[in-house]
Amino acid sequence: MTNDKGIFIKNVYYMLSYAFRALRQDGWKSVAAEDFASAQDLLAAILAKATAQQLKQGLHREYVTQRDTLPVLRGKIDLPETVRCRTQCRPVMACEFDELSEDNLFNRILKTTLTLLLRDSTVSDTHKAAVRRVLRFLDGVAVVQPAAIAWTRLQYRRDNQNYELLMGLCQLVLDSMLQTTENGSHKLAMFDDAHMERLYEKFILEYYRRHHSYLSEIKASQVPWNLTGTHDAQSLRLLPVMKTDVLLRQGEKILIIDAKYYGQIMQRNFDKLSLRSAHLYQIYAYVSNADRQHTGNVSGLLVYAKTQEELLPDCMYNMGGSHIGAVTLDLSRDFSKIAAQLDAIAARFFERGAE
Repeated sequence: MTNDKGIFIKNVYYMLSYAFRALRQDGWKSVAAEDFASAQDLLAAILAKATAQQLKQGLHREYVTQRDTLPVLRGKIDLPETVRCRTQCRPVMACEFDELSEDNLFNRILKTTLTLLLRDSTVSDTHKAAVRRVLRFLDGVAVVQPAAIAWTRLQYRRDNQNYELLMGLCQLVLDSMLQTTENGSHKLAMFDDAHMERLYEKFILEYYRRHHSYLSEIKASQVPWNLTGTHDAQSLRLLPVMKTDVLLRQGEKILIIDAKYYGQIMQRNFDKLSLRSAHLYQIYAYVSNADRQHTGNVSGLLVYAKTQEELLPDCMYNMGGSHIGAVTLDLSRDFSKIAAQLDAIAARFFERGAE
């Protein structure tokens, strides 16, 4: 039921449900009620169900260029090939035309991901059967090499917006994939820190968006550098971007949250354990630059995913008039307790609690 950091697999589902809002709809209650032995099993169940829903609405189709020899002209004529056919006494024309096809990048990514999940030994027989059922409807779709997928090429419009959930899940699966060298089989790596940190950040942001709408701003935002005087464009381009994970605002009060998912929270210098210097400097830079007038209305909080370390941070400091601290969020607890911890953070810095 847990992964190597002690996170309940069901809590991974809840984090996914906030990151991908569609999973909070009523049709997903059956998935939420299940027990999963691994994250792979969970992803297989979610992706099989999401694909089945998409099949009911129809697979996304795009115009794909086709070439064929036909008795009548269709599209553009391929003159050299047509001449070659006539010299062979074949009364046909070589044509080049566009045709709506399900064999496009979106569906290729979907089929590739489902195929790899089917080969994963940690996916249960029940969910493999569900994967097989939806794969039957993708017979005419090719597969792709996961490493060759250009995710930035995927563009979402009104006619394919449902694929945003599908492609987000596929990217999570394919980014976690490992290929063994012994027998060519595939398996998914349990979420590593890089994948979990992105999910963890998105989860915290979306949780506050859903349950703390009384706040005037809830976003991931860029903090501008508090510069004085004039600077040339070349110099400005050299400054690193300060991108917050979560910024909460109520009136003049602002809380900047930096979500951290690390195997080890504290750093050791000789015999002393302390907060990681880089993390503390980072959140201090965010706060000090966001509070341009030095009002003290901007606070910063490092929110670490709890580990098994004996010493865990729960501290708050007044640094130059701003409150900056660090806490841990225990992802191994029942989700209601995780929600209560997030609500308590908001209550600590703002006047109203969760709605």
